[in-house]
Amino acid sequence: MATIRVQTAQNVTVEYEVASLGDRVVAAILDNLVLIAWVVACLLLVSVLTARSSTGNTAVFYSVALLAALPYVFYHLICEVFFNGQSIGKKARDIKVMRLDGTAPSIGDYLLRWLLRIIDTGLFGGLVAIVTIAANGRGQRLGDLAAGTTVLKLRPKAHASPLASAALLPNYQVVFPQAALLADHDVALIRQLAQRAKARGNYEVLNEVANKVKSLTGIHTDLPDEDFLRTVLRDHAHLTANGA
Repeated sequence: MATIRVQTAQNVTVEYEVASLGDRVVAAILDNLVLIAWVVACLLLVSVLTARSSTGNTAVFYSVALLAALPYVFYHLICEVFFNGQSIGKKARDIKVMRLDGTAPSIGDYLLRWLLRIIDTGLFGGLVAIVTIAANGRGQRLGDLAAGTTVLKLRPKAHASPLASAALLPNYQVVFPQAALLADHDVALIRQLAQRAKARGNYEVLNEVANKVKSLTGIHTDLPDEDFLRTVLRDHAHLTANGA
């Protein structure tokens, strides 16, 4: 699976996997279901309004048709601009649009992707997009090639690490129950940042990661940064495994 490297503010490189073709197809199906539901709701509105009005049915019809068409046409552009590269379908699949250099796309990039969507997904039932994504190697359809973007999985690529959660004993006792407040993608990013900092001997970054975790969870402890992060990761793994 292709990956994209993103440079964080702490000067640590994080790798993200390119979203699979399956993820993108499922996201597209979910988005289409949302759009279909919107159109059906508008048709129901037309039937209700025309049933209550003896005159002006044509005006009502065209007004509601416009109400249905505008979101249908601009759905992907509006979602990606205002929801940070995600539509409802992409959010459900935990994927998002990002530039190949790891930076957030500009409005112009989103506009290019939207304009070329007519070719990518409008012709041959999306076959153009599927073939392009499958052949490209970096998960790019024509719109992505033009905009310099791709679609990535939000979770950083996992690497083996001394800070990785070890197999927990059945009688393991959780030290910081606040670890349950961390989302899975937060934990993956914490593990990777801490791993890189440890490998480079960059204890300043390790301290920043530990402080960030403390601010997110409200934990107060005098444990050394590495021991603290290892404990939080193990606690999170245990709490997740036990449905906490």
